[in-house]
Amino acid sequence: MTDKTKAVTLMTISSLAFAFAAAFVKLTGDLPVFEKVFFRNIVAVIVSFFTLRRQKGRIFGKRENQKYLFLRSFLGVLGMVMYFYAVNNLVLADSAILHKLFPFFVTIFAALFLKEKISKMQIPALIIVFLAALLVIKPHFDYSIYPALAGFGTAVVSGGTYTLVRFLRTREQPSTIVFYFSFVSLLLLAPFLIFGYRSPTLLQWFYLLMIGISAAVGQFSLTYAYRFGKASEIAIYNYSNIIFAGFIGFFLWQEMPDVWSIIGGTVIIIISILIFFYNQKDKNS
Repeated sequence: MTDKTKAVTLMTISSLAFAFAAAFVKLTGDLPVFEKVFFRNIVAVIVSFFTLRRQKGRIFGKRENQKYLFLRSFLGVLGMVMYFYAVNNLVLADSAILHKLFPFFVTIFAALFLKEKISKMQIPALIIVFLAALLVIKPHFDYSIYPALAGFGTAVVSGGTYTLVRFLRTREQPSTIVFYFSFVSLLLLAPFLIFGYRSPTLLQWFYLLMIGISAAVGQFSLTYAYRFGKASEIAIYNYSNIIFAGFIGFFLWQEMPDVWSIIGGTVIIIISILIFFYNQKDKNS
């Protein structure tokens, strides 16, 4: 296989693995969200620690980067808790659609804090995507809107975390950023686990393990995908996660997004593809 074929294959595997991770989150049932996030990150801590030891990298990073590493970790924990809550309470495909809004928030935050330029096409695209997200959220004034708002909030917070990762990419090793986030998340979640711990059944223990394994497969596949291919060429394949989530949700729970979610999700994917090809053309011109 060519490097690009390897990259596309790995990106597709990553999307499938993350879709399965979300499904296992839902399969764990009534366990507290904090508990699910805690056990998901134990696997990430172990994998990233041994990766760092092999690379002889800094475990906790440089002193001058501590505030950025901690902020990235705090936002990462907040985003993951909201995402797990959304997955538990929404149709799996809807939670995937809302999560995939995060690149548009990266664009906004990168322009605000990293002074990156926003193209003329991106401004109307951001407005259309926001309106499309409303079709998925379906605003109404009762507590049932909370899961959808959590899914949207996940995209906003993820936009902040990826902006910080972009800021740190030339300052720290990727494994250091992953380990720091995973380790700090365990510390932040430990009090919630201690006071709200619920003993999982044997089957729930299996699902918790599979959340961590699926997420690790997804993260490593994603990392190696970007090693074999350029981000500008392969990032669009990450949206296959929405399709995988839809199939898994239908197969396991007979879930079917309503017509408004399908329209909103389709618009978001189309706009993402248009932005992708626009950026490709802009780089080649």
